[in-house]
Amino acid sequence: MLVPCPAAVSKYSLENFLQATRRLPGQKIDKTRWLTDFYQAAQNSIGLAVAEDSEAIRMFRLVLNEYLHLGQVRQELEEQAVARLSDHADFRRLQTIPGIGPILALIILAEAGDLRRFSHYQKFLKYCGLNLSTEPSGQFRGTTRLSKRGNARLRYAFWMAGTIAVRARQNSFCQKFQNYIRRDPLNPDLRRKAYTAVAAKMARVVYAVIKTGTDYRRFPEATMPGGRIPSLRAVEAISTS
Repeated sequence: MLVPCPAAVSKYSLENFLQATRRLPGQKIDKTRWLTDFYQAAQNSIGLAVAEDSEAIRMFRLVLNEYLHLGQVRQELEEQAVARLSDHADFRRLQTIPGIGPILALIILAEAGDLRRFSHYQKFLKYCGLNLSTEPSGQFRGTTRLSKRGNARLRYAFWMAGTIAVRARQNSFCQKFQNYIRRDPLNPDLRRKAYTAVAAKMARVVYAVIKTGTDYRRFPEATMPGGRIPSLRAVEAISTS
């Protein structure tokens, strides 16, 4: 088993390191900047000399094996979900939305049930606890904030889907996040609020997709003859801003 240390990285040139690590599985985004920062940090790091048969390495292997086991369980659960729900229209339709895969689609369906029973998306947001509420105090109007009184598992699912979607390119979730943090991109409180806003948008998109019975289409112009997109400012199929 390889023990992670700066020497394992610094033995490569930056070009060779980038070439080797770009092939690793993961999100389909450009990792060059992050990998370059990682490589530079390794050049200035001092690894702790730990014997391979030490207690620290034994505990590291124990934790690593636990993570590998959890990853295997998740993979098995995903395969079972796909096998059992392959003919479920809503299950397939949810996965057309950026950030939602088989596991998150399964969580949404299991926790929300049939979204068509909600007559308006605001009622669905309230069910999820993603609606805004104000708690007055005496004669004073309280602070408006997220209610968090609904289904916590649904909020988790939409939060996770939103964080995945904002890392991708060419979707309105990423655009909403970037617009939200534009005035102060490094402000952690502003970024947290931006992720919350994206999670609420994700819930609205899920409701619209299920309610209307249409797949999410990033570029509706792509359905034109020839599949061409005539405008660089193509919009998404469902307006949710």
